[in-house]
Amino acid sequence: MVFGFLRRIKSWIVWSWTYLWAFWFLLVLFVVYYLRGPLKIIENIGMATMFLSTLTPKFYVALTGTSSLISGLILIFEWWYYRKYGTSFIEQVSLNHISPWIGGGDNGGEANNVAVNTNTTVTSQQAVPECKVWRNPLNLFRGAEYQRFYWATNKEPLTYYDMNLSAQDHQTFFTCEGDCGKAEYEIMQTAWRERNPVARIKAAHDALEKNADCASAYILLAEEEATTILDVEKILKQAVRAAETNYRKSQQMQHQGSVMEALHRRDTNVLIYIKRRLAMCARKLGKLKEAVKIFRDLTKEVPPIMNVLNIHENLIEALLEMQAYADAQAVLAKYDDISLPKSATICYTAALLKARAVADKFSPDIASKRGLTTVEMAAVEAIHRAVEFNPHVPKYLLEMKPLILPPEHVLKRGDSEAIAYAFFHLTHWKQVEGALNLLHCTWEGTFRMLPYPLERGHLFYPYPTCTECADRELLPGLCCFTALLALLTHQYPESMGMVAKTMLSWVSLPFYYLLDKLEAVLPSNLLQLLSRI
Repeated sequence: MVFGFLRRIKSWIVWSWTYLWAFWFLLVLFVVYYLRGPLKIIENIGMATMFLSTLTPKFYVALTGTSSLISGLILIFEWWYYRKYGTSFIEQVSLNHISPWIGGGDNGGEANNVAVNTNTTVTSQQAVPECKVWRNPLNLFRGAEYQRFYWATNKEPLTYYDMNLSAQDHQTFFTCEGDCGKAEYEIMQTAWRERNPVARIKAAHDALEKNADCASAYILLAEEEATTILDVEKILKQAVRAAETNYRKSQQMQHQGSVMEALHRRDTNVLIYIKRRLAMCARKLGKLKEAVKIFRDLTKEVPPIMNVLNIHENLIEALLEMQAYADAQAVLAKYDDISLPKSATICYTAALLKARAVADKFSPDIASKRGLTTVEMAAVEAIHRAVEFNPHVPKYLLEMKPLILPPEHVLKRGDSEAIAYAFFHLTHWKQVEGALNLLHCTWEGTFRMLPYPLERGHLFYPYPTCTECADRELLPGLCCFTALLALLTHQYPESMGMVAKTMLSWVSLPFYYLLDKLEAVLPSNLLQLLSRI
């Protein structure tokens, strides 16, 4: 009852502040005017004015330095909090504690709920469509690959946004409502949400102690604890045995209710995920025939929810590594359909296979004199089609931009997808003699045929404008301000040096002012030490 009364008072205050703000403003002015005598407002204002007029410039310099120091401490704390928890502390406090009091997050009023329900259609029509992020079908192993990169360079290869998306994927694939009451699976539900990798690994070991057939615990250990691909493969072989046992048990009971059906669906997802990662281990260890066989089998039995894994892209990459171009063309013909979503792998593999027929004999000088043959024209059109889909890829294939480790998620048609494609497929383009030369000579022609790709597309929709923001969340790198400073320093070293000296002198002014004020209270030897610093 007390909480209901407080909620009504809060809602009344919010409503009155929103619609009667003029009344509150006039009320405050009236109170101030009425109490001007007892509060001695005029005398206090005069004293404050006299006090401010006596302040020296040194005070304002010290005030500026102190405020800069406090701002710097707040910035450092915000950076630390974001690195640890993946969100802004000030934003969280504003949204959760301040915004509800000023009407930004009130969910208790019925009128609010009605308004939300009424305007849902209008809002959805006016909202800008989001760029969809997909799971990278060739994503690396965190422990055996990403973590080893961190040990070698002390640089984080993944962003928090990317890892949070992976955590959501794992909860979708590997948990279900049938896990309630099962200690090992409840531990794993917590583990997938845990940010600390050490705590995740410990939770997986705890789950295996309770149930040696907990396949999702093996997955976590293979992904994050194993430090070599051989160790990953060893753990995944244990995982596949446990997953097959669980799959057979749930298959027999899948028609006994919605809970058992969800349990069987989860066990199916786990089994397919483990087999796919085992095939990727075989691919990395050079066992290409084994990898291709597993990928082929998986493409036939993948349920709809696991289509986001895009296993056919794994199969295409493995076939290109084997130089089985006819088999790759057969797989491509099945998935390069107008009704199916495209990707850089689909478009650029089609271009590579067509370029392979003419690239070794292609000469731009001869082609400019006699014109392009039919086969050459088909290859050039395939390259233009691929570049229209994702214009970032050629610069990575031609090594005009440096490669980094690919993220766990990619944005189709974005820079993240281009990095992920080039990271694995650059060697395939190099294996085809003349393919990169043909790409170098023809890819820029796409923009002569399509001068305004943001406004009009030829074979695809216009290039989306939202890719830059989404790629910034997925790809680790320098912030824009740091990059700008580096660029200015490189272009104008003398001017930036003068700016740096000026900034240092501004920073040192409040320090020397404080030393001047502390001379009377500090020993002389301590002052000398501080001045040397």
